[in-house]
Amino acid sequence: MDKGSTGDRPREHALSASLLSRVFHQPSLLYFNAVATHLSIREAARRLNVASSAVTRQVAQLEDALGIALFVRDKRRMRLSPAGEILFRHSRRLAAPMEAAVSEIEMLRGVRAGSVRIAAAESVGHSFLPRLISEFGARYPRLTIDLSIVSSAEVVDQLVEERVDIGFGFIARPPKQVNVAFRRDVRIGAVMVPTHPLAGVDHLTMEMCLDHALAVAKPEISIREVIEPFLRRSSAILPPMVEVNSIRMLAELALGGHYLSIMTPIGAQNEIASGKLVFKPLEDGGLPTNRFGILVRSGSALHLAPAIFFDHAKSYFDGVELPGAIA
Repeated sequence: MDKGSTGDRPREHALSASLLSRVFHQPSLLYFNAVATHLSIREAARRLNVASSAVTRQVAQLEDALGIALFVRDKRRMRLSPAGEILFRHSRRLAAPMEAAVSEIEMLRGVRAGSVRIAAAESVGHSFLPRLISEFGARYPRLTIDLSIVSSAEVVDQLVEERVDIGFGFIARPPKQVNVAFRRDVRIGAVMVPTHPLAGVDHLTMEMCLDHALAVAKPEISIREVIEPFLRRSSAILPPMVEVNSIRMLAELALGGHYLSIMTPIGAQNEIASGKLVFKPLEDGGLPTNRFGILVRSGSALHLAPAIFFDHAKSYFDGVELPGAIA
């Protein structure tokens, strides 16, 4: 679907409007949506239960009809072209009402069929979602859950691009297209083993932490944006430290005993509860909290299956004690 993949396709000029209207009622648009959602021919074919060659053929026919490439390949990765982005945005809006109608009809029949697309930050995905989704699945066994574990920034991007229905993540300043429908503010601190020299300190600051082996999140993790000014304020030249793109790795490094990790307790709460790790909140003046939220798109109501999941998730988090949360 890049320039070299379909010979002389796509054609130089698009088909007439009347002919294009027929194309958009063919399977090609359905197949295009599947590929655009998963950015993979193989995965789209698996979801549609058809051969990969059929997906490739239908998307190529759609590109030929429009006279423009809808996908480009960067090395081995597929991504939407600018034209593909436009078509996907509008085609999802066209398909969504029909998908919602079918889902609601099935719910009326008692079949309870439907799907919920979720994106979650790593710490929330590993800590809370397994139990939440298990309880939901037991109650609604015919509803399909499509879950992606990504960074908080990617959670927002996928919501804005309408790739998911609901997001779980940490976000300080949501864009206007995203609504934080449920929120909890969580304190930032240091996670370490009980024998660490700072474990018994009553009022821990970032400056104290910089005197010890330190592990922090990379800039693509939301907490780094929050703590960066305090790292710089505490030391003109930052000492060597471990920077990782995984909250779980921060917890594992702390478990090793040599490092203390700057993070919220979410992602390490099981080890904190068992006594293997301790969490000490940072007392630096002006240090903000990290805001956890259940995120949805602004200005659009959730369809039935996602709305049911949202209500279940909100009730779940209402009854869960988030470690480090400020009441």
